[in-house]
Amino acid sequence: MLRRFWPFAYGLNTKHDYAKDYGWPETLGFDQFHRMYCRSGLAAAAVDKTIGKTWQTMPALWEGEKPAESPAEAAIRKHFTKRKIWRSLMDADRRSMVGEYAGAIILLRDGMALDQPVTAVRRGIENVVGVIPAWQGQLEPVEWDEVPTSETYGDPLYYQFNEQAVGNPTTAKKSQVRIHRDRVLIWSDDGTLNCNSALEPGFNDVADAEKIKGAGGEGFWKSSRGAPIIEAPKGVTPADVQRGMGASTPADVIDKLNEQVGEFQSGHDNMLMLGGFSVSPLTITLPQPKELWEPCVQSFAASMGIPFKILVGNITGERASTEDKTEWAETCMSRRENRVLPILQDFIDRLVAWGVLEKKDWTIGWTSLLEASPDDKLDRATKMSAINQQAGAEPVFLPDEIREEAGYKPGDEVEGFAEYLAEREAKARERAEDGPTQTIPDDEVEP
Repeated sequence: MLRRFWPFAYGLNTKHDYAKDYGWPETLGFDQFHRMYCRSGLAAAAVDKTIGKTWQTMPALWEGEKPAESPAEAAIRKHFTKRKIWRSLMDADRRSMVGEYAGAIILLRDGMALDQPVTAVRRGIENVVGVIPAWQGQLEPVEWDEVPTSETYGDPLYYQFNEQAVGNPTTAKKSQVRIHRDRVLIWSDDGTLNCNSALEPGFNDVADAEKIKGAGGEGFWKSSRGAPIIEAPKGVTPADVQRGMGASTPADVIDKLNEQVGEFQSGHDNMLMLGGFSVSPLTITLPQPKELWEPCVQSFAASMGIPFKILVGNITGERASTEDKTEWAETCMSRRENRVLPILQDFIDRLVAWGVLEKKDWTIGWTSLLEASPDDKLDRATKMSAINQQAGAEPVFLPDEIREEAGYKPGDEVEGFAEYLAEREAKARERAEDGPTQTIPDDEVEP
């Protein structure tokens, strides 16, 4: 008996099919993942919050290890903003979390059809027209590299892009385009098509949470109206009821009763008239769903690597702790370093190989997610200043160290700072030459 209620505590049992026992789908595909993302608040929050944190700021392209504010960097920044290239790549990243992979189709001004390989493109970032993010359901491989000696053996050679919007079969535009692999960035954990959706490990958890939430909502609706119990008067036989309702069979009697009760239950203002029958409400006491719902959400949050309070927000009066926020920032920073940046670097390498960008050590600059907030920086700078005051004549921290900790440039890099210091020293010398001044109290001044 205990094994039936807690099967996992006794190990896997081949006599039980948990998918059938608990109503979970046997197999999962892109359609199920996409539907869950579109219809489940939990799934949408997990994906969107992960993407929102990973792409908290947009990256930038530098000609070296540090920004140089060069004309080339300025041109790239303006063009990527105008064409929404970073934003489109972010959307491809979002879609890759829902599906097993996603695609980013690169549009170039090279005069070639999309099914042709990219040979050379004129120099200039303006020759990158844009990027089209594509769902897994829109982008499918149609031809593979079958040459055993090829460096890309086993990889797709061509993809077919279905321009019809995913999840909207009524879209009028249904053209299909064949695209060469040079023009497609595959977005996934390892850059291949053989990956899993980020929603797959926690799919059953979300399904169970939705069942509990839906059952609670429907149960509350039913209990607020009260399911009626219909009782026939004494001495009335089923045949009498059948004749009185004009039904041809006993089954028709049930259908007619259900029809009247259904209309009654469909709205709080509806009336129920059943002749001589007596009707009494069926009282339902609903359990508190929180105790059943939270474990499902906690398990789903664990599968996504998101702290529970970060996922669901402030629902119990408690905010996410500093430890939760730090862990979440570290998780998204790791995701950025190990998943996003390699794909972005592949994109930049292609632009260099095609001649769009010069051959340089291009760096993708990105503000760290672990960087302290402005308030935290000023708080640390205040503590450093207080330590200096306590130390007396020999300060522990230099002024530039405190400025840097507060998030500001060193003094010698600030325009006009040298003139300010010179003016302050001049005023100090003037005060020293004039000597100390004596202030006469007002009550001693002669009238």
